[in-house]
Amino acid sequence: MHRLTRRPTGRLVRLPRPALGSPLQILLLACSFALAGYAGLRLLDGEWFEIVLWFVGAAILHDLVLVPLYGAADRALLRGFEAADRRSWMPYVRVPAALSLLLLLVWFPLITSRVADRYAGVTGMSTDTFLARWLLITAVLFGSSAVLLVLRRRRGGPVRNRP
Repeated sequence: MHRLTRRPTGRLVRLPRPALGSPLQILLLACSFALAGYAGLRLLDGEWFEIVLWFVGAAILHDLVLVPLYGAADRALLRGFEAADRRSWMPYVRVPAALSLLLLLVWFPLITSRVADRYAGVTGMSTDTFLARWLLITAVLFGSSAVLLVLRRRRGGPVRNRP
């Protein structure tokens, strides 16, 4: 049903009721919260202080150090492309760089072999291949982005300089 409200002009207007979702959506949401709570309790069952410290440290490091670095690098890259009058090329560098940095951030301990002994003890495998694979994935990302840029420029596609 709708609610009626009066506009400043004196005219009555119907406002829609806010949608709360179907009972199935509410049940699924409640189940997902219960599952997340259970996983959190299981995660914090052992060395809870170290885990909480890691989460807080990661949040602080990301928000106070890495986000300003991301922004500064992006602004510098944008200025460089604007100086070369190639601002439309920016997404072809941003997307592979963001994906590559995300992979580096997630797999940093293995790429840098900081946890080589622990990883080898648990899995029986070496961390020697992680750096080479990350570099190969990065090269493929930037290479495919360059190929896409060249193809779009040849076809006269959506790549054009904006004012």
